[in-house]
Amino acid sequence: MSKHISGKKELKKTKKASSGARIPKPLVFFLGFLLIAMGIFGVMYNPSNSIGETLPWEISKAGTLSFPPRDEPVFTVQEIEDLYSPEDPDILKLVSFESRGEKVQALMRVPANSSSSSSAGIVLLPGAGVSKEGEQGLAAELSKMGYVTLALDQRNQGAVNIKRDLELFRAGLEPVEYLMVYDTLKAADVLSVQPEINPERLAILGESNGGRFAIIACALDPSLKGVIGISTSGYGIEEGDPAGIADSEAYRFSRSIDPDTYLSALPPSRLVLIHSFNDTVISHELALRTFDLAKEPKAMYNVTEKTHGYTASMRSDLEKELELLLN
Repeated sequence: MSKHISGKKELKKTKKASSGARIPKPLVFFLGFLLIAMGIFGVMYNPSNSIGETLPWEISKAGTLSFPPRDEPVFTVQEIEDLYSPEDPDILKLVSFESRGEKVQALMRVPANSSSSSSAGIVLLPGAGVSKEGEQGLAAELSKMGYVTLALDQRNQGAVNIKRDLELFRAGLEPVEYLMVYDTLKAADVLSVQPEINPERLAILGESNGGRFAIIACALDPSLKGVIGISTSGYGIEEGDPAGIADSEAYRFSRSIDPDTYLSALPPSRLVLIHSFNDTVISHELALRTFDLAKEPKAMYNVTEKTHGYTASMRSDLEKELELLLN
């Protein structure tokens, strides 16, 4: 009872003392401390200050992307009916694997005569707007050559939004194109542990925009024997003069997604480009520039059709190069 009365008296004193609209000193100190703490928190956890420190990727001064060591792949495999090349005796499997918190879907095509743990494997990246199902024509051709393929659905189906990715980069968030590169690396991890595969016989092949991600991924994963780019090229970012570029962050990001930036890191993996002189989307001149920048070992083959992407006229050169890479 006495404690209760004492509390009321103290309350009255407080009210009387604060009648002049003054804030009690303890509250002032608390608010000041809170503001300071919020300021420190903002500095420490501002995403723009986190690049290369807390995010699972970083960019070197030269503009090259890198990731920390990857965890063991987590995936599921289910054999499905082959609706895309039913005349072939291949085994088709639906593969779902984890990558950066997402489930990536892929189709693995296994030649019927593949023997356990000895087959060579190819990660297959479609061009922009092409699904894993739409890439099964080329996958079937590669199967006839004796190769297991893993064709994946890239984020945005391989399409890129460089402006949006630059905004993410400035905010310290992971651009979608970085995620697409990481997905490709995880796909290689998944393929390497399949029972049909010899992990020392892996390569990567990409068409059009998929070829760009294929080149970057191959440069980042030395276990891959080589990369074949069909109807692809770099962007030529490095041709600009860095000293004359006002927006250094935009330039740094642009270099990080340009396959040309990674060409010096490819060897000893082999680079192969197959392109049409009359490509309707990516000019032959762009592909030739990328090839000229690349170090040995490398090779380039040309066809003449007015087309973009794989054609039957590329088959013999493709088969010859895969033999060199994987056998």
